[in-house]
Amino acid sequence: MAALKPDLRVPYKDVLDVDIPTDIYLPTSPASSKACPVLIMIHGGAFMLGHAGMNNKDQIADCLDRGWIVLAIEHRLCPGVNVLEGPMTDVRDALAWVQNGGLAGALGSRETGWKGGVDEKRVMIMGTSSGGHLALSTAFNTPTPPLALLNFYAPVNFSAHFWTQPLTHMPPSFSSPRPAHEIAALHAEKTTLIGGASLEGHSSSSASAPDPQVRHLFAMHAIATGKIIPTVWPAYPVNLAAIDPILNVSKNWPPVCIVHGSADTMVPMHLSRDLERRLREEGVECEFIEVEGEEHTFCGKMERGGGTWVRQRKGWEWLEGVLERSYHG
Repeated sequence: MAALKPDLRVPYKDVLDVDIPTDIYLPTSPASSKACPVLIMIHGGAFMLGHAGMNNKDQIADCLDRGWIVLAIEHRLCPGVNVLEGPMTDVRDALAWVQNGGLAGALGSRETGWKGGVDEKRVMIMGTSSGGHLALSTAFNTPTPPLALLNFYAPVNFSAHFWTQPLTHMPPSFSSPRPAHEIAALHAEKTTLIGGASLEGHSSSSASAPDPQVRHLFAMHAIATGKIIPTVWPAYPVNLAAIDPILNVSKNWPPVCIVHGSADTMVPMHLSRDLERRLREEGVECEFIEVEGEEHTFCGKMERGGGTWVRQRKGWEWLEGVLERSYHG
Protein backbone atom coordinates (compact mmCIF):
# COMPACT_ATOMS: atom_id res chain seq x y z
CA MET A 1 0.00 0.00 0.00
CA ALA A 2 1.23 3.51 -0.81
CA ALA A 3 3.21 5.28 1.92
CA LEU A 4 1.41 8.60 2.06
CA LYS A 5 1.39 11.31 4.68
CA PRO A 6 -1.05 14.21 4.70
CA ASP A 7 0.24 17.59 3.59
CA LEU A 8 -1.77 19.30 6.30
CA ARG A 9 -4.06 18.54 9.22
CA VAL A 10 -6.46 21.32 10.21
CA PRO A 11 -9.77 21.59 12.09
CA TYR A 12 -12.95 22.02 10.09
CA LYS A 13 -15.02 22.68 13.22
CA ASP A 14 -14.81 22.50 16.99
CA VAL A 15 -17.16 20.97 19.54
CA LEU A 16 -16.93 21.61 23.27
CA ASP A 17 -13.56 23.30 22.67
CA VAL A 18 -12.26 20.19 20.89
CA ASP A 19 -11.01 20.56 17.31
CA ILE A 20 -12.49 18.14 14.78
CA PRO A 21 -9.75 17.85 12.13
CA THR A 22 -9.25 16.63 8.61
CA ASP A 23 -6.10 15.32 6.95
CA ILE A 24 -5.50 17.09 3.64
CA TYR A 25 -3.70 15.39 0.74
CA LEU A 26 -2.72 17.59 -2.20
CA PRO A 27 -1.95 16.45 -5.76
CA THR A 28 1.61 17.29 -6.79
CA SER A 29 0.47 18.22 -10.28
CA PRO A 30 -3.08 19.54 -10.64
CA ALA A 31 -4.71 17.93 -13.68
CA SER A 32 -5.33 21.27 -15.38
CA SER A 33 -5.37 25.00 -14.85
CA LYS A 34 -8.83 24.64 -13.32
CA ALA A 35 -9.31 24.76 -9.58
CA CYS A 36 -9.04 21.26 -8.17
CA PRO A 37 -12.13 19.23 -7.27
CA VAL A 38 -12.30 17.85 -3.74
CA LEU A 39 -12.93 14.30 -2.53
CA ILE A 40 -14.03 13.90 1.09
CA MET A 41 -13.17 10.41 2.35
CA ILE A 42 -14.85 8.85 5.40
CA HIS A 43 -13.49 5.81 7.23
CA GLY A 44 -15.55 2.84 8.35
CA GLY A 45 -15.91 1.32 11.81
CA ALA A 46 -19.58 0.82 12.77
CA PHE A 47 -19.79 4.53 13.73
CA MET A 48 -17.76 3.67 16.85
CA LEU A 49 -14.29 2.66 15.65
CA GLY A 50 -11.47 3.78 13.38
CA HIS A 51 -9.92 7.10 12.43
CA ALA A 52 -8.89 9.04 9.32
CA GLY A 53 -5.43 7.47 9.16
CA MET A 54 -7.04 4.10 8.34
CA ASN A 55 -8.37 5.19 4.95
CA ASN A 56 -6.89 3.18 2.10
CA LYS A 57 -3.73 4.99 0.96
CA ASP A 58 -3.78 3.39 -2.48
CA GLN A 59 -7.23 4.83 -3.07
CA ILE A 60 -6.02 8.23 -1.89
CA ALA A 61 -3.01 8.02 -4.23
CA ASP A 62 -5.35 7.12 -7.10
CA CYS A 63 -7.37 10.27 -6.41
CA LEU A 64 -4.26 12.44 -6.23
CA ASP A 65 -3.16 11.07 -9.60
CA ARG A 66 -6.48 12.33 -10.98
CA GLY A 67 -5.67 15.83 -9.74
CA TRP A 68 -8.13 15.83 -6.83
CA ILE A 69 -7.62 17.21 -3.35
CA VAL A 70 -8.46 14.52 -0.78
CA LEU A 71 -9.77 15.21 2.71
CA ALA A 72 -9.69 12.26 5.10
CA ILE A 73 -11.88 13.56 7.89
CA GLU A 74 -12.24 12.66 11.52
CA HIS A 75 -15.69 12.62 13.09
CA ARG A 76 -17.05 12.06 16.56
CA LEU A 77 -17.64 8.44 17.46
CA CYS A 78 -20.71 6.85 19.00
CA PRO A 79 -22.01 5.91 21.56
CA GLY A 80 -21.12 9.07 23.50
CA VAL A 81 -23.07 10.91 20.81
CA ASN A 82 -25.82 9.43 18.69
CA VAL A 83 -25.24 8.93 14.98
CA LEU A 84 -27.26 11.98 13.94
CA GLU A 85 -25.90 14.52 16.41
CA GLY A 86 -22.33 13.20 16.11
CA PRO A 87 -20.92 11.72 12.89
CA MET A 88 -23.75 12.69 10.52
CA THR A 89 -23.61 16.30 11.68
CA ASP A 90 -19.81 16.37 11.46
CA VAL A 91 -19.72 15.07 7.89
CA ARG A 92 -22.37 17.55 6.79
CA ASP A 93 -20.38 20.33 8.44
CA ALA A 94 -17.19 19.19 6.69
CA LEU A 95 -18.99 19.41 3.35
CA ALA A 96 -20.25 22.92 4.13
CA TRP A 97 -16.76 23.94 5.32
CA VAL A 98 -15.31 23.10 1.91
CA GLN A 99 -18.20 24.61 -0.05
CA ASN A 100 -18.09 27.85 1.93
CA GLY A 101 -14.37 28.54 1.54
CA GLY A 102 -12.97 26.89 4.67
CA LEU A 103 -10.57 24.61 2.81
CA ALA A 104 -9.36 27.38 0.51
CA GLY A 105 -8.79 29.59 3.53
CA ALA A 106 -6.85 26.91 5.36
CA LEU A 107 -4.59 26.29 2.36
CA GLY A 108 -4.07 29.98 1.77
CA SER A 109 -3.08 30.70 5.36
CA ARG A 110 -0.37 28.04 5.58
CA GLU A 111 2.93 27.45 3.83
CA THR A 112 2.15 24.26 1.96
CA GLY A 113 3.74 25.16 -1.36
CA TRP A 114 0.32 24.56 -2.91
CA LYS A 115 -0.19 26.62 -6.06
CA GLY A 116 -3.60 25.34 -7.11
CA GLY A 117 -7.11 26.45 -6.31
CA VAL A 118 -10.11 24.73 -4.72
CA ASP A 119 -13.23 24.06 -6.79
CA GLU A 120 -15.89 24.53 -4.13
CA LYS A 121 -18.68 23.59 -6.57
CA ARG A 122 -17.19 20.18 -7.26
CA VAL A 123 -17.04 18.35 -3.94
CA MET A 124 -17.46 14.57 -4.04
CA ILE A 125 -17.82 12.24 -1.05
CA MET A 126 -16.75 8.64 -0.63
CA GLY A 127 -16.99 6.31 2.35
CA THR A 128 -16.66 2.67 3.36
CA SER A 129 -19.14 0.82 5.58
CA SER A 130 -20.41 3.31 8.20
CA GLY A 131 -18.44 5.93 6.25
CA GLY A 132 -20.55 5.04 3.21
CA HIS A 133 -23.67 5.70 5.24
CA LEU A 134 -22.25 9.05 6.34
CA ALA A 135 -21.47 9.90 2.72
CA LEU A 136 -25.07 9.12 1.77
CA SER A 137 -26.32 11.30 4.63
CA THR A 138 -25.02 14.38 2.80
CA ALA A 139 -27.56 13.80 0.03
CA PHE A 140 -30.45 14.93 2.24
CA ASN A 141 -31.00 17.68 4.83
CA THR A 142 -28.00 19.62 3.54
CA PRO A 143 -28.18 23.09 1.94
CA THR A 144 -26.05 22.01 -1.03
CA PRO A 145 -25.52 18.28 -1.64
CA PRO A 146 -22.21 17.07 -3.05
CA LEU A 147 -21.60 16.62 -6.77
CA ALA A 148 -21.63 12.81 -6.48
CA LEU A 149 -21.38 10.00 -3.94
CA LEU A 150 -19.30 6.82 -3.97
CA ASN A 151 -20.56 4.35 -1.38
CA PHE A 152 -18.73 1.15 -0.45
CA TYR A 153 -21.08 -1.33 1.29
CA ALA A 154 -22.92 1.16 3.53
CA PRO A 155 -25.41 0.01 6.16
CA VAL A 156 -28.89 1.14 5.08
CA ASN A 157 -32.54 0.10 5.37
CA PHE A 158 -32.54 -0.07 9.16
CA SER A 159 -36.09 -1.40 9.36
CA ALA A 160 -34.97 -4.60 7.61
CA HIS A 161 -35.16 -7.83 9.60
CA PHE A 162 -31.39 -8.31 9.29
CA TRP A 163 -30.55 -5.49 11.70
CA THR A 164 -32.16 -7.22 14.70
CA GLN A 165 -30.59 -10.63 14.10
CA PRO A 166 -27.43 -11.97 15.79
CA LEU A 167 -24.52 -12.74 13.48
CA THR A 168 -23.90 -16.39 14.20
CA HIS A 169 -20.66 -16.51 12.21
CA MET A 170 -18.92 -14.18 14.66
CA PRO A 171 -16.87 -15.55 17.60
CA PRO A 172 -19.11 -16.55 20.54
CA SER A 173 -17.02 -14.39 22.88
CA PHE A 174 -18.47 -11.26 21.27
CA SER A 175 -21.95 -12.23 22.46
CA SER A 176 -21.00 -11.78 26.11
CA PRO A 177 -22.35 -8.51 27.57
CA ARG A 178 -19.81 -5.85 28.43
CA PRO A 179 -19.36 -4.71 32.05
CA ALA A 180 -21.57 -1.79 33.09
CA HIS A 181 -18.63 0.43 33.99
CA GLU A 182 -17.17 0.04 30.48
CA ILE A 183 -20.49 0.98 28.89
CA ALA A 184 -20.85 4.02 31.13
CA ALA A 185 -17.32 5.20 30.35
CA LEU A 186 -17.90 4.99 26.59
CA HIS A 187 -21.16 6.91 26.83
CA ALA A 188 -19.32 9.63 28.72
CA GLU A 189 -16.92 10.22 25.78
CA LYS A 190 -18.59 13.06 23.89
CA THR A 191 -15.73 14.09 21.59
CA THR A 192 -13.82 10.87 20.94
CA LEU A 193 -12.34 10.86 17.42
CA ILE A 194 -9.87 7.97 17.54
CA GLY A 195 -11.35 4.54 18.06
CA GLY A 196 -8.53 2.07 17.62
CA ALA A 197 -8.79 -0.67 14.98
CA SER A 198 -11.62 -0.29 12.50
CA LEU A 199 -13.52 -3.10 10.81
CA GLU A 200 -11.93 -2.21 7.51
CA GLY A 201 -8.53 -3.79 8.06
CA HIS A 202 -6.77 -0.63 6.94
CA SER A 203 -3.25 -0.02 8.19
CA SER A 204 -3.44 1.37 11.69
CA SER A 205 -1.46 4.27 13.04
CA SER A 206 0.04 4.93 16.43
CA ALA A 207 -2.99 7.02 17.32
CA SER A 208 -5.35 5.36 19.76
CA ALA A 209 -8.01 6.33 22.23
CA PRO A 210 -7.83 5.45 25.90
CA ASP A 211 -8.63 1.74 26.28
CA PRO A 212 -9.13 1.05 22.56
CA GLN A 213 -9.72 -2.62 23.32
CA VAL A 214 -12.71 -1.72 25.49
CA ARG A 215 -14.24 0.27 22.64
CA HIS A 216 -13.50 -2.50 20.14
CA LEU A 217 -15.13 -5.21 22.29
CA PHE A 218 -18.15 -2.99 22.94
CA ALA A 219 -18.65 -2.40 19.21
CA MET A 220 -18.16 -6.04 18.29
CA HIS A 221 -20.71 -7.08 20.91
CA ALA A 222 -23.27 -4.69 19.41
CA ILE A 223 -22.60 -6.03 15.91
CA ALA A 224 -22.64 -9.70 16.92
CA THR A 225 -25.89 -9.46 18.87
CA GLY A 226 -27.89 -7.50 16.30
CA LYS A 227 -27.90 -4.30 18.36
CA ILE A 228 -25.74 -1.98 16.28
CA ILE A 229 -28.57 0.38 15.26
CA PRO A 230 -30.07 0.85 18.75
CA THR A 231 -26.54 1.36 20.07
CA VAL A 232 -25.87 4.32 17.79
CA TRP A 233 -29.50 5.49 17.66
CA PRO A 234 -31.03 4.99 21.13
CA ALA A 235 -34.44 6.18 19.90
CA TYR A 236 -34.69 3.03 17.71
CA PRO A 237 -37.11 2.07 16.20
CA VAL A 238 -38.57 5.58 16.44
CA ASN A 239 -37.79 8.21 13.75
CA LEU A 240 -35.54 6.09 11.55
CA ALA A 241 -36.17 8.67 8.84
CA ALA A 242 -33.73 10.95 10.65
CA ILE A 243 -30.83 8.57 10.03
CA ASP A 244 -31.69 6.08 7.28
CA PRO A 245 -30.71 7.22 3.77
CA ILE A 246 -33.14 4.83 2.10
CA LEU A 247 -36.05 6.66 3.72
CA ASN A 248 -34.83 9.98 2.33
CA VAL A 249 -34.18 9.17 -1.32
CA SER A 250 -35.67 11.78 -3.63
CA LYS A 251 -35.26 12.99 -7.19
CA ASN A 252 -33.04 15.76 -5.81
CA TRP A 253 -30.23 13.39 -4.84
CA PRO A 254 -26.87 13.65 -6.59
CA PRO A 255 -25.60 10.67 -8.63
CA VAL A 256 -24.70 7.64 -6.51
CA CYS A 257 -22.38 4.71 -7.17
CA ILE A 258 -22.64 1.66 -4.91
CA VAL A 259 -19.79 -0.86 -4.63
CA HIS A 260 -20.55 -4.04 -2.67
CA GLY A 261 -19.02 -7.47 -2.21
CA SER A 262 -21.26 -10.42 -3.07
CA ALA A 263 -20.07 -12.44 -0.04
CA ASP A 264 -20.69 -9.69 2.54
CA THR A 265 -22.09 -11.13 5.77
CA MET A 266 -21.89 -7.99 7.94
CA VAL A 267 -23.93 -5.79 5.59
CA PRO A 268 -25.54 -8.16 3.07
CA MET A 269 -25.53 -6.97 -0.51
CA HIS A 270 -29.33 -7.17 -0.75
CA LEU A 271 -29.52 -4.06 1.47
CA SER A 272 -27.54 -2.10 -1.11
CA ARG A 273 -29.81 -3.50 -3.81
CA ASP A 274 -32.76 -2.09 -1.83
CA LEU A 275 -31.08 1.31 -1.95
CA GLU A 276 -30.38 0.96 -5.67
CA ARG A 277 -34.04 0.16 -6.29
CA ARG A 278 -35.20 3.29 -4.42
CA LEU A 279 -32.70 5.46 -6.28
CA ARG A 280 -33.90 4.17 -9.64
CA GLU A 281 -37.55 4.61 -8.63
CA GLU A 282 -36.82 8.31 -8.00
CA GLY A 283 -34.88 8.69 -11.23
CA VAL A 284 -31.53 9.28 -9.51
CA GLU A 285 -28.48 8.43 -11.61
CA CYS A 286 -27.13 5.23 -10.07
CA GLU A 287 -24.39 2.71 -10.77
CA PHE A 288 -24.01 -0.63 -8.97
CA ILE A 289 -20.68 -2.47 -8.98
CA GLU A 290 -20.70 -5.98 -7.55
CA VAL A 291 -17.34 -7.31 -6.39
CA GLU A 292 -17.61 -11.06 -6.74
CA GLY A 293 -16.71 -13.16 -3.69
CA GLU A 294 -15.62 -10.29 -1.42
CA GLU A 295 -16.57 -9.85 2.23
CA HIS A 296 -17.42 -6.63 4.03
CA THR A 297 -13.91 -5.36 4.66
CA PHE A 298 -12.33 -5.81 1.24
CA CYS A 299 -11.26 -2.18 0.82
CA GLY A 300 -8.72 -2.55 3.57
CA LYS A 301 -7.32 -5.87 2.37
CA MET A 302 -7.17 -5.64 -1.41
CA GLU A 303 -3.85 -5.48 -3.23
CA ARG A 304 -3.29 -2.72 -5.76
CA GLY A 305 -3.44 -4.17 -9.27
CA GLY A 306 -5.32 -7.32 -8.20
CA GLY A 307 -8.74 -8.36 -9.42
CA THR A 308 -10.60 -6.70 -6.56
CA TRP A 309 -8.61 -3.50 -7.02
CA VAL A 310 -9.49 -3.40 -10.71
CA ARG A 311 -13.15 -4.08 -10.04
CA GLN A 312 -13.59 -1.48 -7.28
CA ARG A 313 -11.67 1.08 -9.35
CA LYS A 314 -14.63 1.19 -11.72
CA GLY A 315 -16.36 3.17 -8.99
CA TRP A 316 -13.65 5.81 -9.13
CA GLU A 317 -13.83 5.87 -12.91
CA TRP A 318 -17.58 6.40 -12.65
CA LEU A 319 -16.95 9.27 -10.22
CA GLU A 320 -14.48 10.85 -12.62
CA GLY A 321 -17.03 10.53 -15.41
CA VAL A 322 -19.64 12.45 -13.39
CA LEU A 323 -17.01 15.09 -12.63
CA GLU A 324 -16.01 15.48 -16.28
CA ARG A 325 -19.63 15.88 -17.38
CA SER A 326 -20.07 18.67 -14.85
CA TYR A 327 -17.63 20.82 -16.77
CA HIS A 328 -19.75 20.63 -19.89
CA GLY A 329 -23.12 21.65 -18.51
